[in-house]
Amino acid sequence: MKLKHIVMLTTLAFAGSAYATDVEVLHYWTSGGEAKSAAQLKLIVKEAGYGWKDFAVAGGGGENAMTALKTRVISGNPPTAAQIKGPSIQEWGREGVLANIDEVAVAGKWDSVLPKVVADVMKYKGHYVAAPINVHRVNWVWANPEVLKNAGVAGMPTTWDSFFEAAEKIKKSGAIAIAHGGQPWQDATIFESVALGVGGAAFYQKALVSLDQKTLTSPTMVKVFDTLGKVKGYIDKDAPGRDWNLATAMVINGKAGFQFMGDWAKGEFASAGKVPGKDYLCAAAPGSAGAYTFNIDSFAMFQQKDAEAKKGQMALAKAVMSPQFQSVFNLNKGSIPVRSGVSKDKFDDCALKSMADMDVSGKNGGLVPSMAHGMAIPSATQGAISDVIAKFMNSSMTSADAVAALAKAAKTK
Repeated sequence: MKLKHIVMLTTLAFAGSAYATDVEVLHYWTSGGEAKSAAQLKLIVKEAGYGWKDFAVAGGGGENAMTALKTRVISGNPPTAAQIKGPSIQEWGREGVLANIDEVAVAGKWDSVLPKVVADVMKYKGHYVAAPINVHRVNWVWANPEVLKNAGVAGMPTTWDSFFEAAEKIKKSGAIAIAHGGQPWQDATIFESVALGVGGAAFYQKALVSLDQKTLTSPTMVKVFDTLGKVKGYIDKDAPGRDWNLATAMVINGKAGFQFMGDWAKGEFASAGKVPGKDYLCAAAPGSAGAYTFNIDSFAMFQQKDAEAKKGQMALAKAVMSPQFQSVFNLNKGSIPVRSGVSKDKFDDCALKSMADMDVSGKNGGLVPSMAHGMAIPSATQGAISDVIAKFMNSSMTSADAVAALAKAAKTK
């Protein structure tokens, strides 16, 4: 969607004056379970005594929504809240347009119910400016147990050596070993799981979060690309351009054994009526059992001039972090609650494993932000790094050349 069309749509959508007690929320939850989840949040906010003014912008994986947001902020009329994540929160904080919501955070004891690494992302200069919604784990591998059984593979591999042994057996059985969509973000998703599994969380943090040049050019990073090169060899020739959900369908339908993808893939299995542990298997990517790459949706709060609007904003922040909303939203989305104190009764085995692993990794230093999904580094740097990974996946580029290119891309501002 072109910028002038977005501006026109937002102008039409918000012509006229809003009630003083409305909260206006920009988001891009416009499909299936996401829309159901948004409706639940509206209900909770209304129960708190505030109206809801929907500012939904579909398409572009949130890019269209961010264009619309910039237009509103520049015009001096920001929404109450906007769906933003990762380093973008800090970027908006530096613009001086975010609201301090410490009042709600302190009352709700957010520092106690959120992992510190998550709480830090929600703060700007030590003050809460955003409310986290959910946690997606990225370093998952999904599998079809029948494909594994037919190939003589006993259970989910936990090391890269055992994974490649399993992949070879699946290939020989006539099925595709790894279902994948050859798109830059999907290539980056596999890459970061390989990096985490080969190098560990401390290596990952130094290389893909701190962008330490020594780590980026280390023998370990060469090994990461060597391993990624082996992974590439088990992906079918029709992968380029394939959407992620179509790759998931290949696992569901028994055409492929494995898929590396975040836990939003679970929604596809659920929609197909599949049961975890029976119809599909989930496990941490090889070598990464003690670590956890996270992708978190959040609402950043924008400064409001009206006193009632500020109260509505606090009510929204409180609603987002309520155990009620955290449960309903994440059951619909396939993710898990970002905070502690939410009943686990309705969550499936994969979600329970995700919760347990997040808890352990949060204590042992293994909880790290996803580079591939906009949680770790500025968008320009992320794009440059993703380009290198995509080139490696789609050419005969050597591991040594990829490492050199990666280190150079990491300097992109």
